[in-house]
Amino acid sequence: MQLSAEGLDLIKKSEGFRDHVYRDVAGFLTIGYGHLIKPNESFPGGISEPQAAAMLSDDVQAAEQAVARLVKVALTQGQFDALVDFCFNLGSARLAGSTLLRELNAGHHDAAARQLFAWDHAGGAVNAGLKARRQADFELWTRGAEGNGASAKPPAEVATSRPKTNAATSAV
Repeated sequence: MQLSAEGLDLIKKSEGFRDHVYRDVAGFLTIGYGHLIKPNESFPGGISEPQAAAMLSDDVQAAEQAVARLVKVALTQGQFDALVDFCFNLGSARLAGSTLLRELNAGHHDAAARQLFAWDHAGGAVNAGLKARRQADFELWTRGAEGNGASAKPPAEVATSRPKTNAATSAV
């Protein structure tokens, strides 16, 4: 399965394009469409949008592969897209250790969908951008999800029991 155009649009919209190095909400050096700068990378002159798009394609491919490796149940396109965005934004290690993945792989699609809302913190506080992004992920997830028994409704308020950390990174 591959990220749909709608999923790619969500990532681009959520990340925005920056032609110069900046620190993301969690403080990581980033460039382009949320590309986490690796230790061997340097962009003193910035990058063009086509360069950013190529980097995004590579980063998305890594996120797609992580979702394919970690998820053991059938997904709709929207669920796949939401999980690829999650991995792109937070990293595959966060998905691997999450209640979201445990619920999903146990076949509890609705419970997994609601877990998306637990991932809206950066620096120990709710981040409006992450909150909106998780809502968009939830909407992707639930669109057309009837085929696998999912019919989740967003929680009125999600209480999380996980420690608040700098969870928002673009690491895959």
